[in-house]
Amino acid sequence: MACSGDHEGHTGLIRTGVHTVLVAPDSFKGSLSAHEAAEAMGEGVLHTLPDSRVIRHPVSDGGEGLCEVLTPALGGTIRRSTVAGPLPGQRVEARWGYAAASRTAVIEMAEAAGLLLVPPDRRDPKLTTTRGVGELIRLALEEGARTLIVGIGGSATTDGGAGMAQALGIRFLDRNGQPLGPGGAALADLETIDGSGLLPALRTAGVIVACDVRNPLTGPEGAAAVFGPQKGASSADVALLDAALQNYRRRLREATGIDVQSVPGSGAAGGLGAGLLAFCRAELRSGIDVVLDATRFDDSLRTADLVLTGEGRIDAQSGYGKAVSGVVRRSRAAGKPVLAVVGSMSGNPEEYTGADGFDAVATLVNDETPVEEAMARAAETLRVRVASLIRSYLDRGPDA
Repeated sequence: MACSGDHEGHTGLIRTGVHTVLVAPDSFKGSLSAHEAAEAMGEGVLHTLPDSRVIRHPVSDGGEGLCEVLTPALGGTIRRSTVAGPLPGQRVEARWGYAAASRTAVIEMAEAAGLLLVPPDRRDPKLTTTRGVGELIRLALEEGARTLIVGIGGSATTDGGAGMAQALGIRFLDRNGQPLGPGGAALADLETIDGSGLLPALRTAGVIVACDVRNPLTGPEGAAAVFGPQKGASSADVALLDAALQNYRRRLREATGIDVQSVPGSGAAGGLGAGLLAFCRAELRSGIDVVLDATRFDDSLRTADLVLTGEGRIDAQSGYGKAVSGVVRRSRAAGKPVLAVVGSMSGNPEEYTGADGFDAVATLVNDETPVEEAMARAAETLRVRVASLIRSYLDRGPDA
């Protein structure tokens, strides 16, 4: 696919008044990080609009890539620490971010308790633990953090965040007063929650959870039933884990006065949402909104004449992709045109355009470019698609 030359670029720039382009992609999973995607998209913009100003503003929906996107935007640095992994006895090196000026830490739970850290033949949510997430929170608080932004996605666990809480000083005891072992199955034996040893710094810290899952902790839409099978749970395991989480819910209410079941998102990340609510007094928020607010996206948006976004795949039945939906929503509210280049999509482009959608959308994968080629040459393909999409948009006119 050929891109336009400089002459066309200058003409389009003059005709449309597109002087500043805001480039705000999420990662293209398996191919490009959000930063790499923003760089490639920016190059595509400049090919068609060489005199334009490009604002590169990579985003994340709160899952993979949160630390990489948010930490530099906050003026922080990325740290690496060895913490407990999801399997009992496992140790992993996990990344987390810290911005000293604002005393803000950024934590991705998947770095310490993610599904990708567990070989497929060892996946068992009856045993996997979020303890490493608690160890990261403890490290951040010891560093001086007073605000923690925790992204919860891609988990290997269904322990309700109990492992996380244990690392922060909470004791879970059975009827004989003995500490529970790791994993969601152990919660069936939970009798008493002792919160007297909770890390003091956590009592005054603010915890914001980036979460787009609204499932409750238990029941047919809960953590075990919906997400357990993808983590290795059999149908019998799901029943066992749901019953264990129901007991956990009762004990949490007795100990904290909080009924986590009533809070949308308590079942996120195998119930880690519930644990963060109960023990960290966390606020659960839309992941993309957390990122857009923290990175001052609206400030960048005010100066933009055109917005360009994208991610690996979008689905019309699920409200597009999580990240691009947030970008579209804010761009539309600000009266800005918004284009998208995505890896692939379900359905037809017309399903994604209109008053509440994109002004135009293109995909990396098409009849001429199979998925293998698009992934192998992702940055180059993205540059070409962006240049072509902008040229097409300018040629037809923004009001066409």
